[in-house]
Amino acid sequence: MELKRFDDIGRYHQRVAPFLLAYEAAHNLLLGICSTLLSRSDYYGATPYLALVQDGDAVVAVAIRTPPHNLVLSLIPSEMLREPALALLAQDIFAVYGQLPGVLGPPAMSRIFAEEWQRLTGQSYRLSRRERIYQLDAVHPVAGVPGVMRAATEADHNLLVRWIIAFNQEAFGGSDPTDPERWVDHHALTSPTCGLFLWEDDEPVAMAGYGGPTPHGIRIGPVYTPPEHRRRGYASACVAALSQHLLDSGRQFCFLFTDVSNPTSNHIYQTIGYTPISDVDEYRFALSGSCMVQPDL
Repeated sequence: MELKRFDDIGRYHQRVAPFLLAYEAAHNLLLGICSTLLSRSDYYGATPYLALVQDGDAVVAVAIRTPPHNLVLSLIPSEMLREPALALLAQDIFAVYGQLPGVLGPPAMSRIFAEEWQRLTGQSYRLSRRERIYQLDAVHPVAGVPGVMRAATEADHNLLVRWIIAFNQEAFGGSDPTDPERWVDHHALTSPTCGLFLWEDDEPVAMAGYGGPTPHGIRIGPVYTPPEHRRRGYASACVAALSQHLLDSGRQFCFLFTDVSNPTSNHIYQTIGYTPISDVDEYRFALSGSCMVQPDL
């Protein structure tokens, strides 16, 4: 078993794509990051970490990091290979970065990596978020919600920035390092692979975006409704309409991530037609390794 690191996104994508596509929905984030890098290699700023672990000629694990964000891990289908593959990745990432803010991946893989990382570095870890990946290939229309969906424009820029800041605060406690101005400019105005849509009922009342295309699908998100407009079905209607728009544009399916601890959003998306595929866990690492923090199980 050996680890290989790449500095060319084209060569890397060519090598890992067949492995990732075997589990396209579960790997939609990794495939989406590759898609972004292929279309705009400088988008994330810092040089990305692009690595794989292979057993003979077969890829068994994929890992990507776009600093300052978390490391993202693939599935490792063989249980026998998980610990040695993740140990190789942890050792290599430690040599490259020394410290990490966190790791995101399938539950077993992210937990094993967190344990190995703590052993190597002394950085304590905690389970900070559990998410579920959903997939949709046919929309159940939402009826009875007033308003219409429209594409966001440059005139919406300031509103979108405020909403993205509010979304990041609510969803991630403000820990997301993304620059909201730059993010809105990219997603709403300049990217050929991303977009933002608003649900409008006399005024904008909800937002849904898309991005991270895979060969057959695309990811919905973020989805946000300001508190004063909630519980009226606006977000459901916007996500359903956007999902249908993307299917009509040629996508075979749409993906989205939900917070497992939020039963309302999980129920709403299933009502629209999304079905659960797999889970991912996020572990956060403390900057100081002075004490061990047990995961919140």
